Amino acid sequence: MITLYYDLLFALSLALMIAYVFMWHKHLDIHITLVFVLVPVINLGHCLFSRAESLEAALMATKLTYITGCYLSPIIMFSVFGLCHIILPRWLRAAILGAGSAIFLCALGMGRNTLIYKSVSFQPVDGVPTLIKEYGPVHTAYYALIFCCFLLSIGAMIYSYVRKKQVSRKLIYLLFLPVAISMACFFIGRRLIREIELAPSAYVVAMAVYLVIVHRMCMYDITDTAIESLVQTGDTGLVSFDFKLNYLASNGTAKAVFPELLELTVDRPALGSALIRDTMLTWLKDFRQDESKSQVLYERNGRFYMIQAGYLLDDYRKRGYQLFITDDTADRQYINLLSNFNTELKSEVADKTAHIVEMHDKLILGMATMVESRDNSTGGHIRRTSEGVRLLTARIRSDGAFGLTDEFCKNLIKAAPMHDLGKIAVDDAVLRKPGRFTPEEFEKMKAHAAEGARIVREILTGVEDDEFRQIAENVAHYHHERWDGSGYPERLKGEEIPIEARIMAIADVYDALVSKRVYKESMSFEQAHAIIMDGMGRHFDEQLKPYYLAAKPDLEAYYVSLESQAG
Repeated sequence: MITLYYDLLFALSLALMIAYVFMWHKHLDIHITLVFVLVPVINLGHCLFSRAESLEAALMATKLTYITGCYLSPIIMFSVFGLCHIILPRWLRAAILGAGSAIFLCALGMGRNTLIYKSVSFQPVDGVPTLIKEYGPVHTAYYALIFCCFLLSIGAMIYSYVRKKQVSRKLIYLLFLPVAISMACFFIGRRLIREIELAPSAYVVAMAVYLVIVHRMCMYDITDTAIESLVQTGDTGLVSFDFKLNYLASNGTAKAVFPELLELTVDRPALGSALIRDTMLTWLKDFRQDESKSQVLYERNGRFYMIQAGYLLDDYRKRGYQLFITDDTADRQYINLLSNFNTELKSEVADKTAHIVEMHDKLILGMATMVESRDNSTGGHIRRTSEGVRLLTARIRSDGAFGLTDEFCKNLIKAAPMHDLGKIAVDDAVLRKPGRFTPEEFEKMKAHAAEGARIVREILTGVEDDEFRQIAENVAHYHHERWDGSGYPERLKGEEIPIEARIMAIADVYDALVSKRVYKESMSFEQAHAIIMDGMGRHFDEQLKPYYLAAKPDLEAYYVSLESQAG
C-alpha cells in the first residue's frame, strides 16, 4: 500500500509535468520550469526507497530526495521573488545555491562519511524500509537552508501584498498555498505519520497550484498579447480587464494618458477611481452589450484619443477585455479643417491645399502605423522599409538605370509606408499569431496584398496625382510577387512585376530578416545578405543585384544607427 502511494504521487507528478509542457511559453520564469522538473525526480527517489531491500539501495534513493532542500526549496523561493517582482541580489542567489550544492555533495557521500549521517543502518519495520540513523552536522545545515528559504519566501509575499499594487493578490494567495503546505508536511507531517512521507504529496499539490499560476500569468503578462516594445513604449496605450472588470495590466503609454491607472490594484475591481469607473468601465459595459460600440472618441487635456475596445485573447480564447488608446488629435484637426475648408477656400486656397496634402499624408501614415500596431512585429517596420527603399532608389537613380525619374523615386519613397495597408482587413487571430501559419491561415494573410491595393486606390483616387496613386497601388498589390512567378497574389513573373514592387520586395524582406520579431530573433547582416543573394533571380530581380550590393553598406549603417539609438 505504501509503495502504491509513492507510485501514484510519482505518476501524478509526471502527468502535471506533461501538462506544463503543453502550457509552456518563453515568457515563463525558468524557476517555474525547474519546479516541474525537480518534483518528479524527488518523487522517484521516494518510489525507489519504498522498494529498497538493502542499505545501498535505500541510501541511493535517499540521495535523490535530498534534492528537496538543496535545490527545490531555493528554486521555489526564487520563483516567488520573480512572480512578486522583487529582485534578489545575485550574491544572495549564488550563496543559497552554493550552500545547497555543498550540502548535496555531502549527501552524495552519505554512508561513506559522517557529515550527513554519523551512523546509519537499514532494516524493515512492519514491512516498511527504514533507515536507522544518527544525524551529522551537515543535516542541521540542510534543515536550516530549507527554513531560511521558507522565511524569505513568506517575507517576499507579505511585502508584495502590502507594498506592491501591481502584483495580483490572487497570485500571492496561490503562492502561499504550496509553500505553507510543503513546510507543514516536511517538518510536521513526518512526526504525525511515521510510516509515510507527506512531503511528496505536498510537492504534487505545489505543481498543481503552479499550473493555475501559469494559467493566470497569461492574463497578467500583457506582453503575451502584443509586441513587447509596442506595449512598453509604443504610441498605443493598452489596458486589460478580466470579464468581471477587474483590472489586470496596462502599459506606460496608457498610464501617461490615464495616471489614475497607477492607483489601481491588480486583480481588483477598478472602482477606486471615479474617472476610470465613468470612462473605461462604462466603455467596456457598452461594448459587452453591443460589440458594434467598440470605438469611442475621448477628449482630455486638449487632446483627442481614439479608444478601441476588444477582447483579450490567449491562444484564440477570449480571456477578458482590452482597450487600445491612440492619440487621434491630428486626425481630429484634419476633420475640423475639412468642415471649415469651404468658407476659407477663397482667401487661403494655396496654403490650405498644401496643408491638406500634408495632413492627408499624415493620415495615410497614421493608418499604416495603426495597421503595424496590430501586426506581429516589433514596430517601426514602415519607417525602416521606407528608408531601405530610399537607399536602393538612390543607387539606381545615380546610375540612370530603368529610366527612373526623380519624381518617380520621390513617389515610391512616399508610397512605401502603404505597402501593408491591406493587413487592416486580416483577422487579429491570424495577423498576431506568434509562429508559423497553417496553410489556411497563410491564404487569409495573402489576401492583404489585393486588399491593400483596393484600399490605396479608394483613398488616393481624386486626391493624389495618377502617377503616385498607381505606384502606391502597385507597391501594395505586388510586393510579394517573385521573379520566378512563385509569389502572390497574381503569380506575376519577371518584368510583369512593376519595378516599384520589385524594389519594395528587397527592402521589405531585408527588414524582416534583420529585425527582431515576437516569434524570432534578428539575423546578422551576413545571414540576411546570404539569403538576399540566394534569392536573386528567383525571389528578386537579378538586375537589381548591383544596386543592392552598392546600397548594402548604407543599409547596414542605417540599422546599426537604429540599434545605437535603441541602446
